Amino acid sequence: MKRLELAIESIILASRWLLVVFYIGLGLALAVYALSFGKKLYEFMLTVFTLGDTDTILKMLGLIDAALVASLVVMVIISGYENFVSRFDDQDGTGVHWLGTIDVGSLKVKVASTIVAISSIHLLQVFLNSSSYSTDQLMWLTIIHLAFVVSALMLAYIDRLMGLSKGNKDEA
Repeated sequence: MKRLELAIESIILASRWLLVVFYIGLGLALAVYALSFGKKLYEFMLTVFTLGDTDTILKMLGLIDAALVASLVVMVIISGYENFVSRFDDQDGTGVHWLGTIDVGSLKVKVASTIVAISSIHLLQVFLNSSSYSTDQLMWLTIIHLAFVVSALMLAYIDRLMGLSKGNKDEA
């Protein structure tokens, strides 16, 4: 019976390597998104001298938004791999020591914070172009953004409580 238990545990533990497919897929999606970003940047550069101030700001906010989304994907890929699959090797001393500092709790807070930042930029874009939106749409977009903010604050609060709780256990 113990042999069966060990075999099952080995299979379950080995299944974490299936996550690598998802992380590689996210990396490929990031490469496609980089091409999309390049296209947006190229189009912006071609029209920058013909755009008004508001349109220039809207285009730049779109580029910032894309950079935040890309950073979020990288955060998820690296932290997910490091936390759930395997540690990165630092054989050549290039300085991957910072990778191990993002645990699952802090990753959730960082992801939520990035989502709030992305939502803030999107909401700013909407407000700069508010004539294209109805009052109801503006209200709902603001409410949705506030839901992201409250969620991020709650995740940060829970992470802090868990950290305090863990600190108390370590002292005992």
